[in-house]
Amino acid sequence: MVLSRRASAFLVAFGAWSWFIWPNFLRNIWDDERSFSDGPQPFLLVHLVLVVVSLALGTAIAALGVRGLRGARRR
Repeated sequence: MVLSRRASAFLVAFGAWSWFIWPNFLRNIWDDERSFSDGPQPFLLVHLVLVVVSLALGTAIAALGVRGLRGARRR
């Protein structure tokens, strides 16, 4: 499959956006009073899994975008 430069740039921007948004979200969840009460609560653990999965997907999507941009440059 060949990605256009525009689609590749969008994928890279999406990956960067993920790395901008999700750590901030986790910081806010971490500071929430529902996160800790005699140890980590399910509220924190569920959101932690959400953040980790989202960052992994954002990284994979950005990597696809970078590969698309490199491929477009070679053409």
